[in-house]
Amino acid sequence: MSEYGVVLFHTTSSALRAEKVAQRAGLTVKLIPTPREFSSDCGMALRFLWAQVEPLRAALDAARVEVADVRQMA
Repeated sequence: MSEYGVVLFHTTSSALRAEKVAQRAGLTVKLIPTPREFSSDCGMALRFLWAQVEPLRAALDAARVEVADVRQMA
């Protein structure tokens, strides 16, 4: 498995908001095109270090960012 994970979104605005929330929380993230192996309503995904999955989930939940799915990259 990869050291990275991706957060998938239903909308671009959720992806952009999630990036800001994660950066404010001090997490290492990057917006990327949604990988082809994952289906998503939005063409953007948030890549992050898999070791930070729990702090990222907590930050996004606290900010009430709508997330479609969180997956580890292969």
